[in-house]
Amino acid sequence: MSQHGSSTSGLGGFLRAARARVDPARAGLPSAGVRRVPGLRREEVAVLAGVSANYYTRLEQGRERHPSLQVLDALGRALDLGPDAREHLHRLAGATPSRRGFPQPAVRPDVLELVEEWTTTPALVLNETLDVLAQNRLAAAMHSGFADPVNLALMTFGDPAGTGFYTDWHQVAEAVVATLRLAQGRRPHDPRLPELVGRLSASSAHFRELWDAHPVRGRTYEAKRFTHPVVGALELTYQAFDIRGSDGQELLVYRAERGSRTADSLRLLASLAAPAPATASAE
Repeated sequence: MSQHGSSTSGLGGFLRAARARVDPARAGLPSAGVRRVPGLRREEVAVLAGVSANYYTRLEQGRERHPSLQVLDALGRALDLGPDAREHLHRLAGATPSRRGFPQPAVRPDVLELVEEWTTTPALVLNETLDVLAQNRLAAAMHSGFADPVNLALMTFGDPAGTGFYTDWHQVAEAVVATLRLAQGRRPHDPRLPELVGRLSASSAHFRELWDAHPVRGRTYEAKRFTHPVVGALELTYQAFDIRGSDGQELLVYRAERGSRTADSLRLLASLAAPAPATASAE
């Protein structure tokens, strides 16, 4: 199996990447001495979590696969993990069950109608691997610079338009990988994720680097900056909502500040995307 298969996807790989991100000084550890690798040493994580260095080493090496809930909680605190990363840690250790079955590929008609009724703000439906399952006319117009806007990860890493469209591309790239890592823990048997990760790993060194760093974070509320090829700069916030009754689907709604230049740009983009009026046929 390749470097980006099971060897870097399990509990040990996640722990190694997580401790590499921790600043020893912020963790209350002395900074004296030469550190050959970034972040915490194994022994330091063990001390902070209240476990033996030998036990923690076995966790990273995959020789200990079933830590207790108390140990997992202690590791979460020692590694300063956020809520999504803590959930991911528990799933990798088998302490929280993964979701059964595969996500629903179809969007319910009532959700489609809701998305289409929003004419002044971009809205789209995604699954856990960031496939675009549905989008309204304005969202499609916002993504019109992409050759094939069917998956946000492929749009970010695989389409040349991505680096120009996403103003803060590096931030977006990390967020995309963090979302995919979260999906990996929640639904490890879904064949779509390894297929997508393999495709991105083969084409993007930056994706491979971020994937090996194991960021884990879901979407909730955030500001985003875009550069559209026609209307220019867009500054939007978005809200992400789980769609009840549609396992694995999420509704993403963008919003511009009222009275802002971006609001004017969205109105222009909406007018450009509006269907042409029907013309009467000559009798």
